[in-house]
Amino acid sequence: MQHLVDIDDLDISKIEKILEDAKSFKKKMPPKLLSDKLIITLFFEPSTRTRSSFEVAAKRLGASVVHLDPAKSSTKKGETLEDTFANLAAMGPDGVIVRHSKDETAKILADMDLVPVINAGTGKSAHPTQALLDLFTIKEHFGDIEGKKITIVGDIANSRVASSGIKLFQKMGLDITLVAPKEFMPKTTLKNTPSLEEGIKEADIIMSLRAQLERHAKPIFEDYSEYAKHYCIKKRHLRDNLLIMHPGPVMRNIDISDEVLESKNSLVLEQVRNGVFIRMAILKYILLDSR
Repeated sequence: MQHLVDIDDLDISKIEKILEDAKSFKKKMPPKLLSDKLIITLFFEPSTRTRSSFEVAAKRLGASVVHLDPAKSSTKKGETLEDTFANLAAMGPDGVIVRHSKDETAKILADMDLVPVINAGTGKSAHPTQALLDLFTIKEHFGDIEGKKITIVGDIANSRVASSGIKLFQKMGLDITLVAPKEFMPKTTLKNTPSLEEGIKEADIIMSLRAQLERHAKPIFEDYSEYAKHYCIKKRHLRDNLLIMHPGPVMRNIDISDEVLESKNSLVLEQVRNGVFIRMAILKYILLDSR
């Protein structure tokens, strides 16, 4: 039984196959490959892009989708997460897509080996499908990505997007620089600096991240306008071939200025568009190719 809990679950050949399928799906919508499949989405945290993207991807492939609202589930009556999951698995779904605030949740459920599990974001440790769609977006633009320079800016220490992205970008040969104030910088052996200007001067791609306010035990900055003075991506930072990315939701004029979001450099909406095709490819890989 195949699961996708973390980027480490995929070797380079599998990553390349997922990218190839996504490219094919974007060029021409495939037949209803999953018309006999049932997928359950189990989101314990709010989500707009990821949940909708998975549901659109599943339906594009012909699958049926059932969303379980944890706020109305038996976990609210004291049932353990594992028992809730076991009961869902007993209903015979072909896959479960899970998002949770705790790092280990997707792995715990996958280790039960009852039904294929796809991690739609857990804690601050993993968001593999976001990393894959970001890679797809970069590769679609550049073609050959070996040695391309990507600078990740923002709340890196608390970002599951950064955690999975760094693993994947390293695996695929990108040159990574981290930019953040000390409060947002993880312990790392990667190139890093607190200076935005220093960190982006040779970048081909800037990936901005929002402050993960919901993961902070207490406010780190009393006023994020002060943070924005040093780390907001503004028009003056742009160059002709510099790509601007963000996993969303964007805190406008804190993460990225309005002008930059609306510029030709911005690939933020293209990331959302590509998320559907990548998740179609992931569903095909997990539910068909790995059986």
